[in-house]
Amino acid sequence: MQKFLRSVFPLTILLVAGFGACVFAEEGQTLATLSAGSSSDYYQTLIDTITGNWLEYGKLFTTLQGQWFWKIFVVIITAVPGIFLLHYLIIGPKHFNHNGEQILFFPLFTRVVHFFAAVSFSFLAITGLMMVLGTFLGGGAMIRTARYVHIGAAMFFVLPAVMMFIMWFKDMLPQFHDITWILKFGGYLSKKKTPVPAGKFNAGQKIYFWLATVGGIVMAYTGYVIWGMGAAALDTVRLYAIIHNILGMGILIFYLTHVYMSVFAIAGSLNSMKTGYKPKEEVDILHSRYQY
Repeated sequence: MQKFLRSVFPLTILLVAGFGACVFAEEGQTLATLSAGSSSDYYQTLIDTITGNWLEYGKLFTTLQGQWFWKIFVVIITAVPGIFLLHYLIIGPKHFNHNGEQILFFPLFTRVVHFFAAVSFSFLAITGLMMVLGTFLGGGAMIRTARYVHIGAAMFFVLPAVMMFIMWFKDMLPQFHDITWILKFGGYLSKKKTPVPAGKFNAGQKIYFWLATVGGIVMAYTGYVIWGMGAAALDTVRLYAIIHNILGMGILIFYLTHVYMSVFAIAGSLNSMKTGYKPKEEVDILHSRYQY
């Protein structure tokens, strides 16, 4: 599998480079049409383009963009961490014996791919939020820079995302026992260390995987159309902007969940992505169906 992944690196890099060239070429054409002024001119032009004529999706987009999207994102970045804080204080993290037998869970190649995916995805989440909340952050050069970083991170994310999709596709396919895991909330609502039905990846990780990979493709395409401004029909841009924001909300929720689970909910969990090993006790409890 790793030999196959390495063989597709050159082709994937060429595709990403070609996509990037198209994005920035179109970016240059768009910026050339703007009048001289502050760095917020682009964003004003974007909003004017999308909301200028109230056709099929015009009023809907204007309402969502002006009144609801930013409020929902604020709720997400405050309520979700708040819920996890309560979980940490009331139930606390699960502790497993890290001095006993260790199980190799993630080979080096897998860990490297995941690292680059995690870094680029984190930049996407942060800069995406900065753009959504740009008005409250003062707009200007900072938000404009965030936009360029967002585009760059999106292109950088493509390569590790493709690698992860190929590596973990089979392990991420839904299983009947995933339903039980969901009904039990993965055992995270109890302080007891009772085995829960999960293979190499649990149901929560699987949902996040499909949102981040397949959802990421949808986000990349809709984002490309949105920022193209004029490359597609006006109503198409409006509809894609709505899809991009709503899908972004779902991905952000699972991103925050993934970060909490990886850093706080399981004591020492980050070590598995550093060394590739998990304690046998943790595997037997949280990945009871995993064959090692």
